[in-house]
Formats: sequence, structure tokens, C-alpha cells
Amino acid sequence: MKLRSLAVAVAMSGAVSGLMLVSSVDNTAQAQETFEWKMVTSWPKNFPGVGQGPERLAEIVEEMSDGRLTIEVFGAGQLVPGFEVFDAVSEGTAELGHSASYYWKGKAPAAQFFAAVPFGMNAQEMNAWLHYGGGLELWNELYDDFGVDVLVAGASGVQMGGWYNKEINSVDDLDGLKMRMPGLGGEVMERMGVAIVNMPGGEIFTSLQSGAIDATEWIGPYNDLAFGLHQAADYYYYPGWHEPTVMFEAIINEEAYASLPADLQAILRTAVRDINADVLDEYTARNNDALETLVNEHGVELRRLPDDVLAQAKEHSADVVAQLAEDSEMAQKIHDSYRAFQDKVVNYHTISEQAYYNARNPDESTGN
Repeated sequence: MKLRSLAVAVAMSGAVSGLMLVSSVDNTAQAQETFEWKMVTSWPKNFPGVGQGPERLAEIVEEMSDGRLTIEVFGAGQLVPGFEVFDAVSEGTAELGHSASYYWKGKAPAAQFFAAVPFGMNAQEMNAWLHYGGGLELWNELYDDFGVDVLVAGASGVQMGGWYNKEINSVDDLDGLKMRMPGLGGEVMERMGVAIVNMPGGEIFTSLQSGAIDATEWIGPYNDLAFGLHQAADYYYYPGWHEPTVMFEAIINEEAYASLPADLQAILRTAVRDINADVLDEYTARNNDALETLVNEHGVELRRLPDDVLAQAKEHSADVVAQLAEDSEMAQKIHDSYRAFQDKVVNYHTISEQAYYNARNPDESTGN
């Protein structure tokens, strides 16, 4: 079964009882067969949140399969560089990968829609689109030519706006800055005068500390504290307009997946669905504690991005996203699905979640 149908399949088989029925099928030969997989990632080994998700995935799969499917997890650079995860899975060097789809924009520009869209949908909305709005089917259709399938494997939640080695008081202060920011957000910043430098996460601290870059975004307080970015830059800006979430992906080699018996396929799908929720839960639980440590113990200057920066970023974002949609017929198809679903959920969220937040904290604000 192709993974593009799994948005429905996973939802319907989410109950453990359903999975156990699959697992109880009497097939002695398959029950005795074991599989040893490799999983490559774009993150440092055991890195908080995004790096620990793959480790938990491997543990869940091994436990649920009673050791019949084991997964060895490799951090970025251990088996392949972080930016070569997609190729490694496509070519069969590894059966499984964990990454973010905007890293593959050179191969499939439209993949960026599935990672993060500036001023776009947040994690809750993205999960709804991917699992119940046809997004996951489109994602798998996009990856068809590469011999890989994909499942949603975690989310960061709304990110921070970035670390800067100088104050940003207006959009003019961005001109000439060298900054690490991937994806569509980086293209927006380029239109605002920023020189974008692409690099994997493991190179960020050294580059910022040495002055090779003047600013960076990474993920949020939980990961940024772990990376020690407060030791390389003083100013920490919000909001993360460029990444209202990043959706992480589990990339699966098609042939390897097809070689698994049905019960192990179901176990793998269920385990990925589990860490999809778990990674976001971890970020939600840990980010504020880390933020308080950064501000109260390390003296980090927490600042809101100026209004003119946000206004120009929003204006340029609309142009960048529209231009991406024109890249191909497939990109337009994904864009149209994304925008239609966003319009639908925002319509309800305006009178539900947004109205609730306004009622819960009517006087709460954080100034520059």
C-alpha cells in the first residue's frame, strides 16, 4: 500500500486494538523474520526535541515488534551529512530518514510547503491539513519520482525570530546582515537585504561566534539553549513569522517499506504517528523553561521585531509563496490545497482559539 493513503489508514488504525489484530495474524515465517534498518537524520545525535524523536521512534518500533524490526539511528554526519539525508534514503544507503523538507528545495522546490510557510499554518493546522485535508497525499505524490514515501514525524511549534549580534530597530538594520535562515523565510529575508547562508544545525554556533554570520534562526529556546547560542549573540527576537512551525518528516525507502510484512508496516506507521505528537508535546513543555533560563540566568535581551520588519516580511512572503506556486503544475496544486485549507481553518479559529486567547489574556502584551 502506498503511503499517500496512510492519512486515512493511520487515523482509522490508530487504536491499538486494530494494530494488535494485524499483529496477531498467524504467519510463522513472517513472525520469525527480522529486519535491521538504518535511520539517518539532519540533527545532532540525541539533540533535545527533534534529535530525540528518532531515538524514541526506534525504541517504540523495537518494543512493539518484539525486536523483529530494529532501527539504528545516526546523527548528522555520522553516516551521511545532514543535508544528504534525502539522497541516502532515496538511494537505499539507509531505509529511513528524519529531516525537514525545505532542505530539498533544490530537488523539489514545492517540498517547502510541507515544512514551513511564512505567516502560514501553525502545527495544529498543518497536522489537520496533512492528515485530513489531503496534504500528506500530495506530499507523497511529490516524492514519487525519488523512490521514497513520507509520513509526518513531529513539529516544532511556533519558532523564535532569531539571534542577532546587534539591535534591530527598523528594517534598515537588516541590510547587509549575513544570516542563517533556511526555506521560504530565507528567500523573504534576501528581499529585505539580508545575505542568506545555508548550513546544517551543527555548524551554527561556530559560525555565529566567529562572525562568519551575524544572525541566525534555529528552532526555539529549548534547542537554542542547548546549542549555547546565547554565548554568541545577545539579542533574541520574536515572533517567528518565518516558521509558524516546522513539520518534520520521516522519509521511507519505498522498496524497504514494501519488503516489510503488513504488521511491521502498521507498527512503523503507528510509531511515527506517536512521535509526531510527542515531539511537539516536548517543545511545548520545555520552551518556556529554557526561555526563562536564557533571560534570567544568562541575561539574554528578549526583543520583539519592529513593526516595519514584520510588515515588509509579510508583504514579501506573499510574493515569495506566489512565485513558488508558479514553479510547476505540482507546486500550484499543493499551493492551492494549502491556501484553501488555511482559509477554512482560520475562519473557525478566529472565533474559537484566537477569540479564546484574547479573552484569556486581554491585557497581556510584551513590548519592545
